[in-house]
Amino acid sequence: MDNRAEVREFLTSRRAKLTPDAVGLPPGTTRRVPGLRRSEVALLAGVSIEYYAKLERGQIAGASEAVLHAIAGALHLDDAEHAHLFDLARTAGQSPTRPRRATPTPTQVRPGMQRMLDAVTGGAAIVRNGRMDIVAANALGRAMHVLALEAPGNGNLARFAFLDPRAHQFHPNWDAAADIVVGILRTEAGRDPYDRALHDLVGELSTRSDAFRTRWGAHDVRRHGAGAKRFVHPVVGPLELGYEDLQFVQHPGLTFLVYVAEPGSDSVERMKVLATWQATNDTEAEGGLPRDAAAAAREE
Repeated sequence: MDNRAEVREFLTSRRAKLTPDAVGLPPGTTRRVPGLRRSEVALLAGVSIEYYAKLERGQIAGASEAVLHAIAGALHLDDAEHAHLFDLARTAGQSPTRPRRATPTPTQVRPGMQRMLDAVTGGAAIVRNGRMDIVAANALGRAMHVLALEAPGNGNLARFAFLDPRAHQFHPNWDAAADIVVGILRTEAGRDPYDRALHDLVGELSTRSDAFRTRWGAHDVRRHGAGAKRFVHPVVGPLELGYEDLQFVQHPGLTFLVYVAEPGSDSVERMKVLATWQATNDTEAEGGLPRDAAAAAREE
């Protein structure tokens, strides 16, 4: 796989985001392009202009860790961008004939992981892979993501976000949610560039969603981490939940994500109602996925 275009577009997009003032350089004369010049990045990184120009053309194979760290520092890359640069360098020059890495994107979990999920009773817990597929969930996790489990998402959080109109109501701050989804997919593309299913997903979303295509072209990457989010669930209404995102050491492609409500908040009671609703649906479906959430909401 030739990833020179990915390297070139990532580095140029990061350079375009910086101004001379931001890095302690004089503004200089009128600029024909936004951001820093190549020569300024080279100066900040302590490499020759010719060498940095070579890297920005995508010829990053063989660059030392010291040089990559210097480029990351010069471009003020955050942790996710820094890791992405190293992923791009690691895969540069590889070809499909070379052995794949031993950590392909997982599509299922071990029974022990599912038992761990099921042991979480006070929060909505899921395991997702880097393609944003929900590969496992506890009862509240299924209830929380019932819309994403239905068509057109079919269990993929990216398809839900960009192809399902209901996502705009589920995510009150849809723009921020969409940015996160694309950033995670970009990160995964750098981690595992030979993931054919990911390529197909990106192609599908780029074809069917202008919003996705614009965001994908920005080359932004991110790690999920921890924080708080707001949702509007079709069954129980507004939810304000904190979340924690944990990585599996033995399965780098999998993320364990748990949403919990603040003790004493209205969201605690709504999550209890949601758990009861899910238990009823699980009983009716004999362990299958919940029935259509919109129809269920109309019956409430």
